[in-house]
Amino acid sequence: MEREARAKGTAALVTIGEFARSSRLSAKALRRYDELGLLRPALVDPVNGYRYYDGTQVGTARLVAWLRRIGMPLAGIKEVVALDAGAAAAAIRTFWAQVEAETAARRDLATFLVDHLAAEEVEMSQVDMDRGTLGTLGIRYAAQSDPGAVHGTNQDAAFAGARLLAVADGFGERGAGASTAAIDALKPVAQGAVRGAVPAAELLNALEDAADLAARAVRDAVAGSGAPDESGTTLTAMVWTGSQLGLVHIGDSRAYLLRGGELFRITHDHSLVQSMIDDGSLTEDEAASHPQRALLLKALVGGPGQDGPARADVQLQEARPGDRYLLCSDGLSAVVDGTELAGALGAADGPDTAVRALVALAYAAGGPDNVACVVADVVAL
Repeated sequence: MEREARAKGTAALVTIGEFARSSRLSAKALRRYDELGLLRPALVDPVNGYRYYDGTQVGTARLVAWLRRIGMPLAGIKEVVALDAGAAAAAIRTFWAQVEAETAARRDLATFLVDHLAAEEVEMSQVDMDRGTLGTLGIRYAAQSDPGAVHGTNQDAAFAGARLLAVADGFGERGAGASTAAIDALKPVAQGAVRGAVPAAELLNALEDAADLAARAVRDAVAGSGAPDESGTTLTAMVWTGSQLGLVHIGDSRAYLLRGGELFRITHDHSLVQSMIDDGSLTEDEAASHPQRALLLKALVGGPGQDGPARADVQLQEARPGDRYLLCSDGLSAVVDGTELAGALGAADGPDTAVRALVALAYAAGGPDNVACVVADVVAL
């Protein structure tokens, strides 16, 4: 074998077995990566099919092994190994930020399920008493979408109705159509929500279905643009059932809750800068001026990602009389801080007044982007 290899001018090459040991990849994996075009051997003997590798390929092979250990799919690895070191590092950071965002969403859902199941028996024992004391709840709402002071067109969309509250921030050539399509896809689902108590599992499933419908609607709206992956939208929406609000969220639009005079942010941005804030590599102040602050890790886009469409976060919010909810695009949240948001929300005598005040705040900050906001109050009827 060695004589044959030398005769073919492959003295500097190593067999697949030797390369597997030095790269810490199995021979089976190496054969698979060859078939996928991910890691080609330096030479394949045309007679017996033996694979030979060059020693300079060890670095690439070890990178492939490490990327597989962190869970990167093969399609992503193929892209990373073709990049220079700086670009590869950036791509790995983006991938890991996506992993952490997905993990955070699963953690939040797991926490909700644990709390819900632990409290289920107590809640059942209190149903009759609660029926006599809570009464019937409803929502009052208002929505506004504005192009802002800089852009001539508006790709943001906002909607407020008896069952659905939603904002969407479109981007790309067909962003306006994408944002409108995402919200329109949720309207039939919201109309089908059952008034009164809805089992948590049933509502969570309905929200998952709604998110899937919105994703398909965006793909259909963007199809034919010539570059479908470059257009899409964020989506933050709440479905009112009469006793609770179901949240669907993807991207960097936001939902806030004003309760007892305190403002709580109830969504987590799916953005690169948010992931950097989460891991401590960036502060909130630094994020505001970061050059990649608009880079999204998840959104509804015109074509599926390498691992399929991104999944939206879903969760439930228990409603209390006096709660005030704000849903907004980053045209508001990126230029108006939480203190100002809380002040405007707390001072407004109703949702209509609140949305006008919030849009005015965005303009006072320069109105650099389209802005969409929805405000809804939970009231006892």
